[in-house]
Amino acid sequence: MTKFVLKAALAASGLAAVIAAGAANAEEPQVIELTQTACQFVEVETGDHGYTSTGKADCETINAKSGDDRLAKSQTLNLKPGKYIFRVTNKNVPYGLGFYLRGDGIVNRATLPSVSGGGLEQGVTKDYEITLKDGEYVFSCPLNPTPDYKIVVDG
Repeated sequence: MTKFVLKAALAASGLAAVIAAGAANAEEPQVIELTQTACQFVEVETGDHGYTSTGKADCETINAKSGDDRLAKSQTLNLKPGKYIFRVTNKNVPYGLGFYLRGDGIVNRATLPSVSGGGLEQGVTKDYEITLKDGEYVFSCPLNPTPDYKIVVDG
């Protein structure tokens, strides 16, 4: 199985270009590794901001102050249509998290595939498999409120 391991260092040095190499004709799913820390996904932001949280309300407060700015500076994942596994790890958040990938906006949410799930306790990694088709998507965690990070799929 071919892997794209997204690390914070890559985020700062052309993450979108690495992912754009994508899975256009691959039969095996491409693996995209994402790390959740309090209130954020590390790889698409400018690194781990070091936030601490004991619950959803903490992240709501943090995101009210910094979420829009962080989202504006975050990397958009540019992918080719195909099969993907989003491998998500709860690195250090002391409560259960989830992952939710869906179409961006009402029309895309209704017409594009989605995947979601929970059970990401501290230190746990889970895989979320999806076949993406052309369109605009977002992903986030509603339990560890994060911004809605962008994915653009274009074949």
